[in-house]
Amino acid sequence: MAKPMRRDAARNRDRLLHEAAGVFTEQGLAGSLEEIARRAGVSIGTLYNHFPTRDALIDALLPPRLAAVDEFAAQAEAEPDAWTAFIGFIDNLLAQLTADRGLLEAFIGDHPAAVQMAEACQRGMAHLSKVLDRARRAGAIRADASDDDIVNLLWALSLLGENAGMSAWQRSLHFVLDGLRADRRTNDSVEMGR
Repeated sequence: MAKPMRRDAARNRDRLLHEAAGVFTEQGLAGSLEEIARRAGVSIGTLYNHFPTRDALIDALLPPRLAAVDEFAAQAEAEPDAWTAFIGFIDNLLAQLTADRGLLEAFIGDHPAAVQMAEACQRGMAHLSKVLDRARRAGAIRADASDDDIVNLLWALSLLGENAGMSAWQRSLHFVLDGLRADRRTNDSVEMGR
């Protein structure tokens, strides 16, 4: 049976997690552990007492944040229209990823993953695949758009958002979605009077 943590130790742990969230959001998962400790007002030794490795800190921090993707998937599943479900999932996911560089790196696998984080990311990728499969089966998305293609587009749009701001990725997303939609040529022909 684990001994309960002292109040000051629990407070330090909570501060470390809070500051790690900020540092990883700003700097990515390779963010400075020393900076996390400094912002939390504790020594680096205290950080290592609570989290012996970077991956232990990541395991404690990211899975609950990745759980937001579960909610996006539930919203997509509840949406009756496959295309609307797809664009809603992508829009929610991009908003989350561009706001949090650490989460973006975790999702695309740009960090040697801690065990729990890797499991949470696999779950997130499974959600994305499920939403894409539904859109393909409904004929809403181009059949030749692979899961990897979509992940690469998400990565590119996320980087655009990180560097140019939210409005840049939102504007560009419209062009990307137009290119992914299966019936785009049909709609263009109707609009052009063909």
